[in-house]
Amino acid sequence: MRIAKSGALLPLTRLARSREIRVQRNAAGALLNMTHSIEHRQQLIAAGAVPVLVELLASDDPELQYYVTTALSNIAVDEGSRQLLRDTQPTLVDALIHFVQSSTIKVQCQAILTLRNLASDEEYQLQIIRAGGLDSLLPLLQSAYDPLVVSASACLRNLSIHPDNEEPILNSGVLPLLVNLITQSGNDEVQCHVISALRNLVANNDADKTPFAEAGLFDHMKIVLSDPRSSEVVIGEMAAALSVFVLDESLWPYILSGGFLELLVPLTRSHIVELQYNACATISSLAGKTSESSEACARLVQVWDKPDGGMQSYLAAFLAVDEGMDPLLRSVAIWTVMMLLESESPELVQLVLAHPSIIKNIDKIAQMSSLPEADARFSAYTSDSGLRNSRAMDGDGYGPEDGELGDEDDDDIYQRLESMAQDVVALVQNLDR
Repeated sequence: MRIAKSGALLPLTRLARSREIRVQRNAAGALLNMTHSIEHRQQLIAAGAVPVLVELLASDDPELQYYVTTALSNIAVDEGSRQLLRDTQPTLVDALIHFVQSSTIKVQCQAILTLRNLASDEEYQLQIIRAGGLDSLLPLLQSAYDPLVVSASACLRNLSIHPDNEEPILNSGVLPLLVNLITQSGNDEVQCHVISALRNLVANNDADKTPFAEAGLFDHMKIVLSDPRSSEVVIGEMAAALSVFVLDESLWPYILSGGFLELLVPLTRSHIVELQYNACATISSLAGKTSESSEACARLVQVWDKPDGGMQSYLAAFLAVDEGMDPLLRSVAIWTVMMLLESESPELVQLVLAHPSIIKNIDKIAQMSSLPEADARFSAYTSDSGLRNSRAMDGDGYGPEDGELGDEDDDDIYQRLESMAQDVVALVQNLDR
């Protein structure tokens, strides 16, 4: 940008401190225009613009407030800039929280979005809550103006990441409001932010989560998942949240009895790998409950071949070794089969063993490293999706608890697949004795 190259940043910074409000506005607007790329933001910081922008937050002029909060919001996108703000601007959070209650809606929105960007860092997540930010944000979740609800829910989503914030957030009484927004808001962004915040709150500790279910969480989720008008983005957030909720001892029975299996099975055919994975992981976690729950056995039998071909269809597809299936989907399929074979249900065991290809293909996977073409083994374990993230499997299901996928390299994935397949083969041999 010509302004940056002309050396005008320092004069602009000085003009922003003018006593004339029109001069301040023009200078602040020009500085705002400099915040749309990381290169220019760094030049602004080097020119000493950040302290000036923070000083201008004290202005009573709504137009100037808007320019300044928007500029600071853009600057707060960068991790290094957030650290600079944290180290040098101790009054920033209090000033922004004050603007959250502004009578000018566009100033409110930008102040909240700045807080949201700051709350990408743990220190700010705690600081905003301690400074009373929650009390200012929560009423805006009930606003009739969608941009305010989007901004407030996005900020709350980031604040909910920190485990120490779970107690103050839940003690604020916001849980029923968040749950109701799942269906009451017709805005995809709000739905995504709200369900993600709820996921964070559930994942943050091991306390009893029954109040989430009692607030109607799963009733509202089922409505959205059942609605053909729901967007793929919202459905994806719902599936990711369910893959976390199902790991909680107080919540998985609600998922099992709530008819979610019938909704999850069709999602295993999605063209979005992350959505497929989360749907499969949730089903697998429920399969892990078959040894302790006769209801789990009965419900899994019901979805073995329906809807959309049922469990047997996607298990067979993910285990077909001659196709370029994503290795993570294959791993969750093998784990699911293992859980079904270890169940207390003779009917489930027989369904798996009687399938024409499931066990046969797992046996092939178990022997992959001993085949002459073992050097090319990855051709059967990679896909074009580029996804190389996996939640590590353990005896209780899938982790980590944030519902997101963690890094795992190809060698580890292959070794884990082969080892799991060998365990399944051994289990089948024991069942045949």
